[in-house]
Amino acid sequence: MRSAFIRSAIILVLTSACAARTPSPSIPLEDRNVLTQEQLIEHGFANALEAVQALRPNWLQTRGANTLIANQVRVLVYLDDTRLGGTETLGSIATPSIVTIRHIDGIAASARWGLDHGQGVILVSTFR
Repeated sequence: MRSAFIRSAIILVLTSACAARTPSPSIPLEDRNVLTQEQLIEHGFANALEAVQALRPNWLQTRGANTLIANQVRVLVYLDDTRLGGTETLGSIATPSIVTIRHIDGIAASARWGLDHGQGVILVSTFR
């Protein structure tokens, strides 16, 4: 009986040692909702609109009407928490001043800014 116990203990130790893994080096995953200053510089964009059109064109697309008045359905742009307007205003924001460009989906944007933000928000943060 004692030899069976020792044999079981050895098998348990060996299988535990085989199952243990060394953690792989952590590689940060790219956040698809953020464009960083480094990305903008790397590609040499002149303004925020060029950057978004080239790197995240899906941020500019509307996803069906969320109001009865079709001309109000659009993605909105905020610059340092100040509402600028529609996506065309991204063209007026020069790349050198941008720290990040962040996309906020319609649900989160509606919760933060109100129901007229159902198509989402592009939030541009600059050096202040």
